[in-house]
Amino acid sequence: MRPHRGDARRSTRPGPRRARSRRTRVARGGAAVRVVLSRLGPLLGLGVVWGLFAAAIGGKFSSWENQRLMLLQTSIVATAAIGATFVIVAGAIDLSVGSAIALGTVVIALLLGTGMSPLLAAALGIACLGSIGALIGRLVTGRIRLSPFIVTLAMWGALRGAAKGLGDNGPVYVDGKPWLMDLMQNSGAGRFLGAAPGVWLTIALAVLAAFVLRATRFGRHVFAVGSNEETARLCGVPVARTKLTVFLVAGVCAGLAAVLQLAYLGMGDPTTAEGHELRVIAAVVIGGASLTGGEGSILGTLVGALLMTVVDNGCTKLGLANWVQEIVTGAIILVAVVLDRLRLRRS
Repeated sequence: MRPHRGDARRSTRPGPRRARSRRTRVARGGAAVRVVLSRLGPLLGLGVVWGLFAAAIGGKFSSWENQRLMLLQTSIVATAAIGATFVIVAGAIDLSVGSAIALGTVVIALLLGTGMSPLLAAALGIACLGSIGALIGRLVTGRIRLSPFIVTLAMWGALRGAAKGLGDNGPVYVDGKPWLMDLMQNSGAGRFLGAAPGVWLTIALAVLAAFVLRATRFGRHVFAVGSNEETARLCGVPVARTKLTVFLVAGVCAGLAAVLQLAYLGMGDPTTAEGHELRVIAAVVIGGASLTGGEGSILGTLVGALLMTVVDNGCTKLGLANWVQEIVTGAIILVAVVLDRLRLRRS
């Protein structure tokens, strides 16, 4: 007995439920691909840029000695950018990082000049910048609730001026060679995998920060505040305390970066780290963080910082002028911000 035509058509065409199920699977697959690309995109970009420079330059770029140098150059910006990640994920901004690092190098150098032990001098320098970070957080979350942009812009000028005043408009030299200066030396005894101790300090800080940001209540509060501050407040999240704490964390990380900068230069310099605030923010944004808050990762920040170092190093090896490097870096930042906006529109 032959089947009826209508039965044949019904048997060959997918029903509405099956079609909806197929569309749902496709949508889920597309969403999964977008999530993977958003998380691995910075790492893939780093690999592509590194490969292009390695192919164009050869052994001078891809040698292990040059890789160690790039890791060393990355560690200072990456350390400060770890703290900035907390601030940006919370939906705020910090423009005072570079000036804070300069002030930190001067303060620590002056303390070392009094004969203070290197460990205590470094601790006091870190505490000083941590206190400044807490002050910024207090100004942002106090009764007046000043804009983080305005407060940190004011601190950008004030801290740079304080560094120049303490340093008498010149560098502050450190007598002798305390062990603190060995933090940024690739050569020497006890170098694990040939990398300077400062590099491993940055990696250890990154592991700790990633754990705090992803696996603790405070980290969840940071994401909640950055995603929607009012909703977070209604859900019982201590918004003011969370914002104050992220600026405190940023100040402490800037203090650690100041220790590394002092060790790298061998002196305190009130003019150092100029423009670092933009490089720090760029590292966080290139790493996948959103300037509107609620999104970001420590691993992405490290990749972003390393990507900028790779670009600078590769352009230098190619003999390109400094202004070309700045244009390339600016273009990378612009692309990262555009991709962030496109991602927000799709979501």
